Amino acid sequence: MAMILNEEQNLLRDSARDFVSDKGPVSAFRKIRDEKNADGFDKALWTEMAELGWAGVIIPEEFGGADFGFQGLGVVLEETGRTLLPSPLVSTIVLGSSALMLAGSDEQKSALLPAIAEGKCLMALAAEEGAHHAPYAVETAATADGDGWVLNGSKCQVLDGHVANQLIVTARTSGASTDRNGISLFVVAADSDGVEIEALSMVDNRNSANVKFANVRLDASDALGTQDKGADVLDAILDRGRIALAAEMLGAAQQVFEFTLEYLKERHQFGQPIGTFQALQHRAVKMFGELEICKSVVMEALTAIDEGREDVPVMASFAKAKVGDAMHLISSEGVQMHGGIGMTDEHDSGLYLKRARVAEHTFGSSAWHRDRFATLSGY
Repeated sequence: MAMILNEEQNLLRDSARDFVSDKGPVSAFRKIRDEKNADGFDKALWTEMAELGWAGVIIPEEFGGADFGFQGLGVVLEETGRTLLPSPLVSTIVLGSSALMLAGSDEQKSALLPAIAEGKCLMALAAEEGAHHAPYAVETAATADGDGWVLNGSKCQVLDGHVANQLIVTARTSGASTDRNGISLFVVAADSDGVEIEALSMVDNRNSANVKFANVRLDASDALGTQDKGADVLDAILDRGRIALAAEMLGAAQQVFEFTLEYLKERHQFGQPIGTFQALQHRAVKMFGELEICKSVVMEALTAIDEGREDVPVMASFAKAKVGDAMHLISSEGVQMHGGIGMTDEHDSGLYLKRARVAEHTFGSSAWHRDRFATLSGY
């Protein structure tokens, strides 16, 4: 497949860039941060994004979505990444709606997908239980009770968990705490009795949450997918999240490269632009080369999802590791090449560096994904 956007995707990218530049510049993120917005994003702006169709971009038309695919969503995420615009795109649209589309019953899809597409339902994936990414390390337990279940345990690092209406929860229904088999998924209303949610602010000023479940009663209809086989669905959900996050990270890395390149042209030292110094040129070329590779990797990974290919897991780890490494490099260079001003809060480079450090560890670090890529490739 040609590694270029088609006409419709280009139009979506251009409209997304105009919208984000006008309604969600970096200054808007600073305002959310400085005002300590409890939601972590602008709800009014999210309503506008939903009206543009972004909330339903990957949702089938029969459920009120646009069915534009992950390539379409990818160009939107790149643009939101450019301005660090916080939104529920990853937590709700990628993770939440993917869980429902991959494993939801007809009733679950009909009840939740249209509300998601309208921007009226927010979702969050409650899967992590430790400081490091370990999707199969599940001690939260769902115990059979009559026709339903009783849920007990806790989750951490739940993206947008503090604003979610519904949670997709991984729980152990059999096996040991680190077994891949024996994991089941459940849809849990955030306001259910026994659910306790504590909002947290991360170093990049995005929000996550700790969630505790104390004797939360669930109906049989709350189960998502096949009992004890939830790891298969969880892997697919996370791989979509990893690729989507890589697209957002790519947008952020491109923005840092562009404003750093402009600074190299404008900043004068010894009577000439510092961009004429060979050492800085070499570093800029390194960043440019990494970005070009990342663009191809992300495009191929998004395409793999839309085509339903078997190599989605491999491409997910490839994209997450490659873009994570590139964003780490470029965000660091952005700070360093701006010198003293780059170390201040007045300059945007520090905001991108913080975002880079959190994003590269979300859904698995580059090291974690290099190991997974090697394992999946037979090494």
